[in-house]
Amino acid sequence: MAATQAGVSRVVIVGPERPELAAELAGDAVTAIEYTCERPAGAGPVPALRAGLDLVTEPRLLLLAADLPFLTAAALRGLVEAAGEDRGAVLADPSGRSQWLMSCWRTAELRAALAHYAGSSLHGLLEPLPHVDVAVAAVPGEPPYWLDCDTPEDVAAAERLGRHPISKEQP
Repeated sequence: MAATQAGVSRVVIVGPERPELAAELAGDAVTAIEYTCERPAGAGPVPALRAGLDLVTEPRLLLLAADLPFLTAAALRGLVEAAGEDRGAVLADPSGRSQWLMSCWRTAELRAALAHYAGSSLHGLLEPLPHVDVAVAAVPGEPPYWLDCDTPEDVAAAERLGRHPISKEQP
């Protein structure tokens, strides 16, 4: 949802078709939702990127994980702005670690990098590309938009945060 709220009009999803998601996005300004899958399914982020990139025709793309329940349109607009026309942009979490699945890239540059890449690590693929790290900025009273849900414990924590927003800090 954050991507469409940020102005994305075309969404490529690497994974199984989700009719409920298509119905949810139908009210937004999305002109197309396309699905594809890496071979074999579940092969990892680099094969998934290869599969998704085959459908991308736009000059730039947002590379996003599907497990970011609090990602905001403002954060994505910040990524696009930071990337500009000549480099990528990657969100860096509070510890300074690059979050490769919250990034913006030039499509042609990704295609060129993938053409010569035999590894399986997104870090190995993306880190050498020209990019800027964008430090996350917490929004008082809001859950951290960079929180991803990799485990059942992460999902439970996100559900708690969604029901009980973080208290606003007092100056």
